[in-house]
Amino acid sequence: MGSKNSSCPPTVVPSTSSRGPDLKNAKESKVAEDIKKAIENNNFSLAASISQKYLEDTNNIPLNIAVTGQSGVGKSTFLNAFRGIDNTDERAAPTGEVETTMKPKAYPHPTYPNVALWDLPGIGTPRYPADQYMKLVEFEKFDFFILVSDIRFNENDAKLAKEIKKMGKKLYFVRSKIDNSLRVAPRSPKEYDEEKTLQEIREYCIRALEGQGVASPQVFLMSSFDLHLYEFRALQDTMERELPSHKRDVLILALPNICKSTINKKKEVFRSQIWHYALLSATVAAVPIPGISIVFDVGILVKVLQDYLFGFGLDKMSLEKCSSATNTPLDELRAMLNCICCGKDVTKELVLLMLKSATVALIGLAAEEGSRFIPFIGIPIAAALSFTTIYMFLSSNLNELSVDAENIVTKALAIK
Repeated sequence: MGSKNSSCPPTVVPSTSSRGPDLKNAKESKVAEDIKKAIENNNFSLAASISQKYLEDTNNIPLNIAVTGQSGVGKSTFLNAFRGIDNTDERAAPTGEVETTMKPKAYPHPTYPNVALWDLPGIGTPRYPADQYMKLVEFEKFDFFILVSDIRFNENDAKLAKEIKKMGKKLYFVRSKIDNSLRVAPRSPKEYDEEKTLQEIREYCIRALEGQGVASPQVFLMSSFDLHLYEFRALQDTMERELPSHKRDVLILALPNICKSTINKKKEVFRSQIWHYALLSATVAAVPIPGISIVFDVGILVKVLQDYLFGFGLDKMSLEKCSSATNTPLDELRAMLNCICCGKDVTKELVLLMLKSATVALIGLAAEEGSRFIPFIGIPIAAALSFTTIYMFLSSNLNELSVDAENIVTKALAIK
């Protein structure tokens, strides 16, 4: 069915809103100009410090997502699935049919601690009456809200939606447990049409909200146990589009790897940072590796490769979890992977081994590829080989790891 094909465009795009403000490109342009001026003045130390600060600032941008809904609607399961963990994980939000959320509680992303999903109490309870809800949960700290329901959105949900819109915040409605709804839907072998049933459920939710004064509600149908099915992709595309640009990349990296498009977006976020790491590598103490004239702190590359593994779900723990969840032998998963660091602890020794084996091949590519960057940032010829070799090393491994991640998603999770 089209609704379950996660490599195809979603069957519905509920929002046509314009993109959020573009703050990222303005900052990147300013940083690039400052780096260029520092290098023109032969101040490599300043150039490196500008890149270092940019990377630190970028990787620590906070993103706070509020998830709310009545008890028993699958709110906690959705919150856990969004963070890439299941309900049995020790870091999971507790689940239950009775209200388990007494006050707002943050659940940090397991890989990106600057990203937090907040479990909010349901609106309209004695502790959180509808008319005081926004003040009590301190709404201003959240970048956007997700309201979860498993049947229909009620009067309190509508009140909350109108208050959130009044405050200028984004709100997305998630109709959860859609797999359960399809399972019990009346059907006959000849007449059952899953797409039609999904459309009827969506229209029912929209009519209920519009009937209570909510204008143009954005409703997404999904199963928290199988995010790659139905409309989670449509939700993530909408969130990306409507977030300010400087927070868009933060969201992309924190998304679960449920389809190839997510992996490709993560690859582009990682790729945009490579030249900063390459610049750092050209400004630190030399390391005796043939073919690199001004080399780098290997610890930087250890961190970058670790970031790639965790971002793509190719670290040891993620592969073991994937093996268990899909009943696929771990050795079979590993046979799909080509990059030497997949499923391993990235150490300085491993990085040095990878560099030594790659240097000869990379040097041949370095001059041509580096010519696109050296005139722009003004790196002297003495540092060019270091810069371009490390740039090519990271680019090559990033490409290889993204292909490995696609193989895991396609073959192990049967997403095509």
